[in-house]
Amino acid sequence: MGSFVHQALFGIYPYIALTTFLIGSLVRFETDQYGWRSKSSQLLRRRQLIAGSVLFHVGILGILVGHAVGLLTPVALFEFLGISHGFKQLMAIVVGGLFGTSCFVGLVMLLHRRLFDSRIRRSSSVSDIAVLLILFAQLSLGMLTIPLSLGHLDGTMMVKFMNYVQGIVTFRPEPSLIAGVPLVFKLHMVLGFTISSSSPSPAWCTSGVRRSAISSETTRWFAPRDAPRPSPRTRTCSPMSRVAVSVPNTSRAQAERKQPSDQRQRSKDRGSRDRP
Repeated sequence: MGSFVHQALFGIYPYIALTTFLIGSLVRFETDQYGWRSKSSQLLRRRQLIAGSVLFHVGILGILVGHAVGLLTPVALFEFLGISHGFKQLMAIVVGGLFGTSCFVGLVMLLHRRLFDSRIRRSSSVSDIAVLLILFAQLSLGMLTIPLSLGHLDGTMMVKFMNYVQGIVTFRPEPSLIAGVPLVFKLHMVLGFTISSSSPSPAWCTSGVRRSAISSETTRWFAPRDAPRPSPRTRTCSPMSRVAVSVPNTSRAQAERKQPSDQRQRSKDRGSRDRP
């Protein structure tokens, strides 16, 4: 039973999470891209928001880049460059600890602001608070792996994780590689897969979607200068280039010329009677 659960969590669940991430992101962007955001509260406790946001984003970007480079770089490349597994393990602990501390402090500031300010708490949705709590749990698990990694400075455990992740990417998963690692590492990985599968939620990729939405609206409302212009009498235009169309007003003389001769004569007689 234990081996089956391990195989399901680390051999099948990663592909379910990645598939949900890709398909969910595309579907949500196509159907509800303007709802892909959280409610803004930047006018309340702005200093704490800026400080916490900067620390959090600097830390999370460093963590993501470090994980990508450390886990996806082939082991043979490190050996070719003369970088030992022990040195790589030590660098991962130091750099990951610095960025993790920055992210943790920023996240605590944002979470404190969101939970303990009554005005911000009332304007917050359940998903806003849930995302922060999930990130807090994931970051705490990641920080707890640092003391355990200090006990394996030879880098053997790091090599196991590298081979496992690269096997997932190349569709050759080997969950048995991480069968004997401590439980905190497994919880950290499973929660990471879960966060990836739920990343189409409003808290992720907000700035990217906002830039895409602004670009889409700019393309829609402003046509290029060299775009073909419609005829002055054309009242409809393409939905992707809403060019202002001006239909010239028909002058009174042109309207009178279109009237029958008897109607023009009556109009002239009426105008002469109206004169003083």
